[in-house]
Formats: sequence, structure tokens, C-alpha cells
Amino acid sequence: MLTIKSLSPRQLFWCRVIVFVLALLPFLRLVYAVYQDALGANPLEFITRNTGDWALYFLCISLAITPLRKILEWHWLIRLRRMLGLYAFFYASLHFLTFLWFDHFFDLSDMWLDVVKRPFITVGFVAFVLLLPLALTSNQWMIRQLGGKQWQLLHRLVYLIAPLGVLHYFWMKAGKNLLLQPLLFAVLVGGLLGVRLYWRLQSRMKR
Repeated sequence: MLTIKSLSPRQLFWCRVIVFVLALLPFLRLVYAVYQDALGANPLEFITRNTGDWALYFLCISLAITPLRKILEWHWLIRLRRMLGLYAFFYASLHFLTFLWFDHFFDLSDMWLDVVKRPFITVGFVAFVLLLPLALTSNQWMIRQLGGKQWQLLHRLVYLIAPLGVLHYFWMKAGKNLLLQPLLFAVLVGGLLGVRLYWRLQSRMKR
């Protein structure tokens, strides 16, 4: 008899479909809000905040997969991690596109000056650039080309990207004295990375 610790291929397929649809809902909601002209008094701020928040949410969810798999012994969760990571990139791309399009109207030199001058944008830009190789190599062909060890080493960049994303969010909110959400993200990301570090140290001590 199958339990939640073990899914059949058919169950895993439908699980992936459900997760895919649920992860797409924030984007569909945003599109609907644009169509209904329901973005509030500051549409640019609404889109920027919404896409940035969901990029961080999915970064945190993808980071949570490994601890949850180990603690709950739901090994099938690992089959969802790549999709969730790509959704983090998808929303981060929308976030960056909003900045490039509506803030700078695709003027790359003007955008670059903004990146250089404002530290919170610098940090966010670096995090996005580091996400690019992870998204481009999130397929079986690239795993074979790079080799398993090199691929895993590259994808450990997420341990840097997530804190940079939180710092970007923190600096942006700090200017408005809205620190609760950034602090919650910082605690969450710190906890997820701390668990990994604790397990790694335990493993080395046992050796």
C-alpha cells in the first residue's frame, strides 16, 4: 500500500501538475489584475513588489525541499525542486523586467547607472545574474555535459543567492521602515541554511 512517503509514477505526475498550476497562480492573478485595472494607485510598485515577493517565496520553498525530504522521509519531494527553482527564476525575471522596462524603458546605460548607484539594486542585480546559470543548467542535458559533481557545485550558488535576495529586500524595505517581512525572510533563510550546515558538520564529525 502506497503512503505519502512513496508515490507511484502516476501520482507523482499529478503532483507535479498540481504544483505547476499552483505556482503559476500568482502570475495569472497579476495578469488578471492588469486586465481589470486593479493594480492600485501605484501599478509599478504593485507589480515590482508582487514579483519580487514571489521570487523570494519560491527560493525559500526550493531551499526547504531537502530538509523536508530528510526530516519527513518524503524522497519524492526532490522531484519537485527543479520546478520550484525555475519558478523562482521566472518571478525574478518578471521582477527584473519590470525594473528594466517601466523604470528605464530598456535604456541599458541608464539601468546600469541605477545598479551602480543604489546598493539595494546592486545586490538584487547580482542575485539575478547568479540565478541565470542555475536556470540555464536545470535540465538533464546540462547535467550530463557538466558532470554531476560540477553541476552540484554550480547549483550551490543558491546558498549565496537566497541571502542576497533577502538583503535586497531588507534594504528596499528599510527605506520605508518596514522591517517585519524582511526579518521573517532572514530568519527563514538563515534557518534553512543553518540546518544544512549543522547536518554537514555532523556528517564530518561521524567520519
